[in-house]
Amino acid sequence: MEVSAPGRARRGFPLSRAAVVLFSALVLRAPPSVGYLAQLPRGIHLTQDSMKIVGSPNFPVKVYVMLHQKSPHMLCVTQRLRNSELIDPSFQWHGPKGKVISGNSTAQVTSTGSLVFQKFEESMSGVYTCFLEYKPTVEEVVKNLQLKYVVYAYREPHYYYQFTARYHAAPCNTMYNVSFEKKLLQILSKLVLDLSCQVFLLKSECHHVKMQRAGLQNELFFTFSVSSLDTEKGPKPCADHSCESSKRLSKAKNLIERFFNQQVEVLGRRAEPLPEIYYIEGTLQMVWINRCFPGYGMNILKHPKCPECCVICSPGSYNSRDGIHCLQCNSSLVFGAKACL
Repeated sequence: MEVSAPGRARRGFPLSRAAVVLFSALVLRAPPSVGYLAQLPRGIHLTQDSMKIVGSPNFPVKVYVMLHQKSPHMLCVTQRLRNSELIDPSFQWHGPKGKVISGNSTAQVTSTGSLVFQKFEESMSGVYTCFLEYKPTVEEVVKNLQLKYVVYAYREPHYYYQFTARYHAAPCNTMYNVSFEKKLLQILSKLVLDLSCQVFLLKSECHHVKMQRAGLQNELFFTFSVSSLDTEKGPKPCADHSCESSKRLSKAKNLIERFFNQQVEVLGRRAEPLPEIYYIEGTLQMVWINRCFPGYGMNILKHPKCPECCVICSPGSYNSRDGIHCLQCNSSLVFGAKACL
């Protein structure tokens, strides 16, 4: 078999059953998918029932609540008062618009004055103030204390892998390349299905490539992404709260890399001429991409307690696209702005 460049074989037979057999063999040889790996979530998840946060008389305390989850208990006391006896304590909470928080389906004030959200929505983000009145002892006069919390909604980043790969192809604009593309996507999707991951084709192009010291050959340029689904939407739902999409994505990446390596191994053992469409060794490339949803962004300086979280953009900033950071916008007056007007 003549070669036109290192690692690249010349055109062989047109696409036939040989190519289908090759891919079928690769599917059968691919290692089985494994279950989910449980570990602590990325960033800091302050949504455990046992989590309680005390206020500070000196500065607002930042609290991060995962979207649609239960918040920690925000206490209307400082650390010192928490360990002290309070006589006739009276608690009153004010929300972002100055409205008194009363018990309802989403926000509750406990009998001891703690504020807790049952299902936090991004519109609930903002400054919450507790006004406490109490007596240290029966004989002393009433004392007043004001404690502020800044409560932020946050989401896990929308991270994914982007792959590019090249294949020796049939003549461009033929049905053989289209049929091959569909088969390839089916195989890749099946590989990562049990990991609750999905494959999307971003771009597929056929080009004529002039080889070094040789003539032209047709090549398919594939670009596809691999992202994780919500665990409750996958074929094998994960009931453990600590299921982490980055771990499932990492496993999916390994399966895909192994799949392409196996193509090279199988082709190297073939005695007959190569099919017309086959993977070009060494062309698989991968990039890890982090993105936040519109209205959210990462900022390790502003949110050091939640460095890998996509935190809702504060007033004075916005994120209109799936970028990583909230951008400055002086006209933005709300949390979660998606545009700068």
